[in-house]
Amino acid sequence: MASYRIPFNRPGLAGNELRYIQESVDSGRISGDGVFTEKCRHLLEELLGARRVLLTTSCTTALELAALLLDLEPGDEVIMPSFTFVSTANAVVLRGARPVFVDIRPDTLNLDERLLPPLVTPRTRAILPVHYAGVGCEMDAILAVAARHGLEVIEDNAHGLFGTYRGRPLGSLGGLAAQSFHETKNISCGEGGALVINDERYVERAEILREKGTNRSRMFRGLVDKYTWVDVGSSALPSDILAAFLYGQLEARDAIQQKRRRIWERYAHELPSWARDRGIRLPSVPEHCRQPYHLFFIVTASLEQRTRLIAHLKERGILAVFHYLPLHLSEMGLRLGGKPGQCPVTEDLSDRVLRLPLYNDLGEADQAYVIESLIAFGG
Repeated sequence: MASYRIPFNRPGLAGNELRYIQESVDSGRISGDGVFTEKCRHLLEELLGARRVLLTTSCTTALELAALLLDLEPGDEVIMPSFTFVSTANAVVLRGARPVFVDIRPDTLNLDERLLPPLVTPRTRAILPVHYAGVGCEMDAILAVAARHGLEVIEDNAHGLFGTYRGRPLGSLGGLAAQSFHETKNISCGEGGALVINDERYVERAEILREKGTNRSRMFRGLVDKYTWVDVGSSALPSDILAAFLYGQLEARDAIQQKRRRIWERYAHELPSWARDRGIRLPSVPEHCRQPYHLFFIVTASLEQRTRLIAHLKERGILAVFHYLPLHLSEMGLRLGGKPGQCPVTEDLSDRVLRLPLYNDLGEADQAYVIESLIAFGG
């Protein structure tokens, strides 16, 4: 990253992160579920309208806890897009269940809800939509399919904090949702995540699974005088130092979102003519979705054009990166039964998607340099 004048991502400070870390250390307790963990929990529950939010060490961990809560087992199936990060599928595979990959829409790159009905079988347990770039999937249709067949919906909302679908926060629509606070996200603590619980049935057990399978949380609330091992589980609690950093970021959320909106909208305003002349497509955001300005991607006319554009920007010290490779065609995906042609839109677009630099502290002059460099690309 240091060799690039403009990296793809650069983490930064937004407010009181360092002061809160010092406060956490001074408190004498920096392990999980400390003061700042609670502050983050309450704020996120308020913002999302969730029954409970449990901070985790990563979005990956949150997805794995969701799979545990559903008691997934060998023979079960979970429908998800092939165009996603490996953690979405790993959470299911770790329980012995099988991911059933569905293709994406060509406009939003989200799971294509129109393809869901034929994929539901007696073994299907859940649908796992991914809100790509923070633009909401067509949740009304997805929830209708789930309700018709008695399935759970787990939102992979790694990109979507502060996004909405028809006025409702992303992460509040399924029974469960997973958030990410990785360094590439709008709100970050380096590595971190959260399990969002919207269905009251899952709250108590989720606390147990996250606390090594013990009822330690009940002891802290004075409901039992000592805690013991009561279920399977793992250690999913982040340090309160990470929560302190995260709380500083959450406090500054309005300023962060304003910066990212300015950057996203400048790309969207200055690139259409350039893109049209080169057969390149810009992002599409439906009117009923409010996006959180997580990333700005373009879809090139071909893989060859994308390769040349990446090289062109690299020569100018700019790092632009492609995104997910189709999971169904990965080594692991093929072992699970994936086949070429299974998800044709995914296979096509994954060769052509390119993400432009977008981070909280990307300055106007640096963004102007990125835009000038793009326009200089003949294509």
